[in-house]
Amino acid sequence: MAHLPVQLPSGTRAVSWRARMALFALMVLAVATVATTNVLLTDRFTENTRNRAELRLALYSGNLLSELRRNSIVPQLLARDPALIGALSSGDYSMSTQRLISFVDEIGAASLMLLDEDGRAVATTDRNRLGSMHRSDPYFVDAVRSSGTVFTVMQRESGAYVFVYSRRVEDRGSVLGVILVEVDLAKFERAWAGISDAVVVTDSSDTIILATEPRWRGLTEVEALAHEPARSAIQRAIEATADWTTLPADAYVQGEAVMRMETRIPFRGWKMTSYTTYASVREKVNGFLALEIMGFAILLALAFYFLSRKNAVRMALFQRESADLRALNARLQREIAERERVQKNLAVAEQTLAQSSKLAVLGEMSAAVSHELNQPLAAMKTYLAGARLLLRRNRPEEALSSFQRIDDLIERMGAITKQLKSYARKGSEEFVPVNMGDALASALSMMEPQLKLRQIKISRAIPSEPVMVMGDRVRIEQVMINLLRNAIDAIGGVDAPEIDLILAAGETATLTVRDNGTGISDLNKLFEPFFTTKTAGDGVGLGLAISSGIVSDLGGRLTARNAEGGGAVFEVQLPILGEHNKDIEAAE
Repeated sequence: MAHLPVQLPSGTRAVSWRARMALFALMVLAVATVATTNVLLTDRFTENTRNRAELRLALYSGNLLSELRRNSIVPQLLARDPALIGALSSGDYSMSTQRLISFVDEIGAASLMLLDEDGRAVATTDRNRLGSMHRSDPYFVDAVRSSGTVFTVMQRESGAYVFVYSRRVEDRGSVLGVILVEVDLAKFERAWAGISDAVVVTDSSDTIILATEPRWRGLTEVEALAHEPARSAIQRAIEATADWTTLPADAYVQGEAVMRMETRIPFRGWKMTSYTTYASVREKVNGFLALEIMGFAILLALAFYFLSRKNAVRMALFQRESADLRALNARLQREIAERERVQKNLAVAEQTLAQSSKLAVLGEMSAAVSHELNQPLAAMKTYLAGARLLLRRNRPEEALSSFQRIDDLIERMGAITKQLKSYARKGSEEFVPVNMGDALASALSMMEPQLKLRQIKISRAIPSEPVMVMGDRVRIEQVMINLLRNAIDAIGGVDAPEIDLILAAGETATLTVRDNGTGISDLNKLFEPFFTTKTAGDGVGLGLAISSGIVSDLGGRLTARNAEGGGAVFEVQLPILGEHNKDIEAAE
């Protein structure tokens, strides 16, 4: 009996045929995708490598130029420093080195050095170089001959280069010496050493003056590449590349090519060059290709899985989504209940806070009146005692001067009371031009009895030209008196108390008050009302809070920090009154 062939259902054959076609199409798609991705990603990562190299080179050159320009103005400023001019004129350099040390951290230079007219180092931030002679050095000779700032590049015996700005110090037409500012460009070399690229900077004669490889300094670019370098990855790539301009376009795939990028630095004909390898391009492309192949393999596995378990997976998904929705609904219910409870507590807290704010304002204003009137009252007591003594000695004219000062203090107490009311209302007074130098002199006159009583040394650095701001002179003097009073309290236990006052005019009018006390223990709470480090009865902690508010109302800011050598530094910055504003005031 003949066996008939088994007939499969037509639906089964159709499903099997469609599945095989779908799997074949997926495999063709995978091959095409991998091939296309290989080309596209290779081009993309190559371009990204080039862009990153260009961006890195622009960033490095910009930082280098910024450092050079920032240090170029320092000699001009230091050449006008009254303390340094006075030291060169008098020959007393006891405080000059300390003054240069106080400047070097703020400037960010490698070192500062002051030379006398014979080229001898009379003050320097590097004490080992004190007394050294530099009469024949180019930066001394060129600075003495030139009326401006001179830039000099010199190579040391170690091979490193020294970059120096120098300018002569004059007084009434005569040359007293030379101020030197050494620019710290070595920090850029140290920063570049942590990257995989090689970076060099050449001067106008194509000599390498900065490089990630120290042995390249002093050579030309061709000599540096021919020189035997250290065995780093970038240098091995340079060794394998005889001429990067003649390599085939796909040479980087084998990690043999090096991309050379060059940019000009707008400073004395300097140029910066970087060498970047393509070694990582193939690794990145292969990584993405591996992910794609893995993805297609997973798709194939999922296709087989879905063909057999499509309904089961769909049911599992529905169950999981239902469980997630139930959990989300429960979480939302809890959040709604929590927010309702918080809103009720917030309403109660707002009522309590409103009542507490009223009481706090009354207490703060009462303490502020007592605090601000205490200083004039103490000064009046001192002047009355002095007048009584002068009258007993039959010196009525001098006693009348004390009475006049008492009268001025009474007027000032009235002005302070007015300003405290304005402080409570956040003020609406009209501002007028104020000479910061005159205001500082008036504040020192107010504090003169306490300064003489404690034998405090006052050092002042005030420019010859007036430093004008827009504001209220009484409130500005109030800030200065508060800062002086804090400085006096801070140096109460110091053997040789000193207060430095520096007034400078730049983009802003800046008053710096520095003492040699113990410094500030908590900078974060310093300007909060009623915060004080004094003992009970010596202060209520309102002086700096009021001063900060006054400076803010005038459009400036009051900052504080601890000095490195000890003591505290307070800095008041106010918008300076420019020439344009002065003309407007004169027209009005």
